[in-house]
Amino acid sequence: MTTASPPLTASAWLVGVREAIPLLGGYIPIAISFGLVAVQAGFTTWEAVAISTLIYAGASQFVFVGMAAAGAPLWLVVGMTLLINLRHVVYAPNLAAHMSSSRWWPALMHGLTDQVFALALTRLPQLPSEQRLGWYSGAALLAWFAWIAGTAAGAIGGEWVVQRWPLLGEVMPFALPALFLVLVAPRMSNFRWACATIVTVLAGLALALGGIANAGIPLAALTGALCFYTVKHTPTRRRCA
Repeated sequence: MTTASPPLTASAWLVGVREAIPLLGGYIPIAISFGLVAVQAGFTTWEAVAISTLIYAGASQFVFVGMAAAGAPLWLVVGMTLLINLRHVVYAPNLAAHMSSSRWWPALMHGLTDQVFALALTRLPQLPSEQRLGWYSGAALLAWFAWIAGTAAGAIGGEWVVQRWPLLGEVMPFALPALFLVLVAPRMSNFRWACATIVTVLAGLALALGGIANAGIPLAALTGALCFYTVKHTPTRRRCA
């Protein structure tokens, strides 16, 4: 059980902003990378910014742009985007228990990302009920605006930066996988998480090499999840079998 902290002495909104600042180290490079990738795929700067504003879904945006640029049917593009974001069905119940009573929560859930969820799941239970909405608003809005600004910067100046420093063009697309690796790495000390992570990576690699790139993402994730729960229910002496 999480022990509640004393009420915040500063504005809950400002505290949320301050505590979300470390997230920007991952958000901004990835957003810049997305803006660049979107423009290179044929989208205008305004379209790239609109995607980050309205969809705001990290990995799903890269899939969306890639599939749209490749001429995939609209139903498949939308379906894949929603499928990748299906993890939010798991996020919502975990946060619901810590939400105060307010009509603003449904609108603010647009700002729920993997990183904001991880931060909120730790922080919300520690706050008094009346300060949770303000804290979440500050944290989520900062991350959202940073993502939009980063996308605009990548769409406008990304091409110039890559031409001036070509190595960045090779590095920036790896920003998104690197962020998820940072989130997953601490879990690797746990046997179940290590097994699930390794199986997911190997499954994704095998599917990609087999020519199943886009559909391989959810399939690899499903394989990892099955591994996670299989290890959970397997007796200890047989876990490595």
